[in-house]
Amino acid sequence: MPVPVKFRAQHGIIVTLDADSVEACKRTIEVTTSIHGVVGYKLGMTMVLRMGLAEAVRQLRSITDLPLLYDHQKAGPDVFDMAAKFAGLCAEAKVDGLILFPTAGPRSVDAFVGETLKRGMLPLVGGDLPFPDYNVSGGGYVADDALDHIIARAIDVGASHFVIPGNTPDKLRHHAAWVREKLKAPVFVVPGIGPLGGKIGDLVRAAPGCSVLGVVGRAVYAANDPAAAARALADEAQAAAG
Repeated sequence: MPVPVKFRAQHGIIVTLDADSVEACKRTIEVTTSIHGVVGYKLGMTMVLRMGLAEAVRQLRSITDLPLLYDHQKAGPDVFDMAAKFAGLCAEAKVDGLILFPTAGPRSVDAFVGETLKRGMLPLVGGDLPFPDYNVSGGGYVADDALDHIIARAIDVGASHFVIPGNTPDKLRHHAAWVREKLKAPVFVVPGIGPLGGKIGDLVRAAPGCSVLGVVGRAVYAANDPAAAARALADEAQAAAG
């Protein structure tokens, strides 16, 4: 199955649009969209709850042609028969990709990933977050190996892009090692960079033979100079690849 979205660089950053105002999100795009290594934008609840998904995409599309990835905070841990409705509405809004956390079980993985692909969007599949008390071993409620099972099932459905916590390189190193054996060119989308502790260069080096795209929010949009911050992170990612 062809990949619906191809990012313009193998290593780089996806900028999160979580600033407090719509205008601030737009300004972030305006100063970063032409930077080599900035490959897309993650659209979340702040703009969508204010404007609606379709209107948010319409306004952002007028200032960038880079992929717009919608993070529903988080889609997927739901009754599997909601997948078609959710994916249909997102496709109608002209979103390029969906961040999915189908922790509700195998049928949710099949449904949410499958319906996303069916409607021509890119599924970016995760199930783990970049802080220590998310998993059982750290005092949280989600099994430590949940993401292994989710990714394995998602690969069978047709996914090749996966969301892996990046506050340290350890989880990315673990997942990259076994996913490389199943997929020729896996793409890892990695949040947790900057204030949460992750370093994009370390993450790229932790996943040789894979594409690594850091998801960066405050480190860019809250910087004194968002363009310079984005450029520095993108350059670091590409330099780490050699």
